[in-house]
Amino acid sequence: MPTHTLSERHAALQLPPEHFLNRELGLLAFNRRVLAQAQDPRHPLLERLRFLCIVSSNLDEFFEIRVAGLKEQIKLGSQAITTDGLSAQENLLRVSAEARALIETQYALFNQEILPALDAEGIRFLRRSDWNEPQREWIRGFFLREVMPVLTPIGLDPSHPFPRVLNKSLNFAIELEGKDAFGRSSDAAIVQAPRVLPRVILLPRELCDCPYAFVFLSSVLHEFVGELFSGMNVLGCYQFRVTRNSDLFVDEEEVKNLRTTIQGELPQRHFGDAVRLEVADNCSPAMADFLLAQFNLSENDLYRVAGPVNLVRVMQVPDRVARDDLKFPSFKPGTPKALARSNCDIFDSVRAGDILLHHPYQSFTPVIDLLDRAATDPQVVAIKMTVYRTGTDSVLMQSLIRAAQNGKEVTVVVELMARFDEEANIGWATKLEEVGAHVVYGVVGYKTHAKMLMVVRREQVNDAGSGGSLLRRYVHLGTGNYHPRTARMYTDFGLLTCNEEIGNDVSEVFKQLTGLGRAQTLTHLWQAPFTLQSNIIAAIRAEAEAARAGQKARIIAKMNSLLEPETIAALYEASQAGVRIDLIVRGVCALRPGVPGLSDNIRVRSIIGRFLEHHRVFCFHAGGEEKVYLSSADWMDRNFFRRIELAFPILDRKLKRRVIVEGLQTYLRDNQGAWEMDGDGGYHRRSGRGQPRSAQRELSELLQP
Repeated sequence: MPTHTLSERHAALQLPPEHFLNRELGLLAFNRRVLAQAQDPRHPLLERLRFLCIVSSNLDEFFEIRVAGLKEQIKLGSQAITTDGLSAQENLLRVSAEARALIETQYALFNQEILPALDAEGIRFLRRSDWNEPQREWIRGFFLREVMPVLTPIGLDPSHPFPRVLNKSLNFAIELEGKDAFGRSSDAAIVQAPRVLPRVILLPRELCDCPYAFVFLSSVLHEFVGELFSGMNVLGCYQFRVTRNSDLFVDEEEVKNLRTTIQGELPQRHFGDAVRLEVADNCSPAMADFLLAQFNLSENDLYRVAGPVNLVRVMQVPDRVARDDLKFPSFKPGTPKALARSNCDIFDSVRAGDILLHHPYQSFTPVIDLLDRAATDPQVVAIKMTVYRTGTDSVLMQSLIRAAQNGKEVTVVVELMARFDEEANIGWATKLEEVGAHVVYGVVGYKTHAKMLMVVRREQVNDAGSGGSLLRRYVHLGTGNYHPRTARMYTDFGLLTCNEEIGNDVSEVFKQLTGLGRAQTLTHLWQAPFTLQSNIIAAIRAEAEAARAGQKARIIAKMNSLLEPETIAALYEASQAGVRIDLIVRGVCALRPGVPGLSDNIRVRSIIGRFLEHHRVFCFHAGGEEKVYLSSADWMDRNFFRRIELAFPILDRKLKRRVIVEGLQTYLRDNQGAWEMDGDGGYHRRSGRGQPRSAQRELSELLQP
């Protein structure tokens, strides 16, 4: 366990704020790079629309967590300063300005480029002014049949206060005049759109002169909202959406039953403190001010948008349009040669040698097959697994349930604090307990983020003809979640092995998570919060020592985020010693690369493409040994000190070479999806001069069948 607080460690570094970049601004810069995919005409049109919606989804979480955290600091009067020297108030002002500029660019792209391009392809989003009479009649019928029966208009008066508004729900503020059936006079009402209603409605083909004609639910409500207020005049109808603080608060010192506590907190997530109000750009100033007052927000928290306030829900459109020519080519993942035979036995294959899986280019099916086979194999006696994110419909969880029903000793470490997956994980924990599996929730205060699966199997062995049996551990370790759907979209590595020493290490980690006792020294694995950060820093410093001695020194690392100051300080020191360092950081990076005298030898790049770059790979030259580790952890404070994480080595020479080539070198050659970072935190697209090289395309061609 760490012996010093984060603030103590950071203070001990004595690095000036100008040596670090801002985390929140870095996250917004990442979303700029995602938005650039929507701007890129080289991408298929419907995929550009999808990227545009991903930006909205990312921004929702950004406000729910990061902006909410800043507001909470301000509310509590925190004097904390970021590593780059900003107070929470200063940070919030900078973040708000940058977020506003990003959102304006996003909607301008949607309205001025994406929608016209879709229209040219026969995919139209019809405004109310575009409806012809048959279309209007059909839409009115749809409103009366499907929409109006589930709406509950709420007039605002002394007996009807402003309603509770769900996080990120679609709502309408109505300005009215006149009196109702009871003689009441109210100038405002609220209409909430239940989540069961589709936000985008496809019109029948026979009513349209194009293959696909959509209307937004907001347009339908705008047109027919008067049906909800008989005899009154509707002066204005304005869509709005509020984003709320979605971080769960669990007092770890007071918790007696973690699952019960979280179950009690989950319903309140939808009604946390408001942090952002989105309104349509036609919203009257008076109504905007009224809404801000209801949510206790300021003008700085108001975001006017030129279009739907819930762009995330437009994500469904590409799936409803049968136009393969406007989407990425279909993709079929490959299978490692060791598992490609039709009569392959997965236990025999793993005993024959370690197997590396590279998702999504190679299928996640071997992991599913391993667990499925283990559930019914009479020689399997025990299964242990960690669950962080696995989805609400998981074949892996079904296999664990079946294994427990078949009498296997099943132990599952379920992380109940996996953000936005808490409810699904509680559901699986309950189902597993019902069939007799051992379900534990790790260690309170430390999220279990490591990806481990261990199958214990009793096998017959021949020892000089005497015969006998032994228990053999089959292990899967990964950089990504046990989630078959995301395994088709995220880049991750997985290792299947029955190496005895790695099996012993994994068994020791499971023992820590389910029992009590001091942490033991592990042979191969680096584990947070005990040894991961210190071993990474030791490896960085070893490269620095080699460089000072005139020897070859090299570091290449790939991750999602780089924020931890002590690690950044070690990288700066190594750069100054002459170590050549390449960092592939998809998201936010607080390190300043290429600064004279500080980080001359460090380059940082980000790869954005069809698949979400997710694997973490750390390679140190180590005197020619080339130590390569795969990990579930980014180089962040939370991963090093507040989570259970693992980094595991690739011991097989051929597999190590594969990881270096596929996970690092291919990305360093990329000149299509690569963005290079400058010392001020800005990014520019790497020049495409010369032969076009795309890491994701090359890996698809290399590893597909």
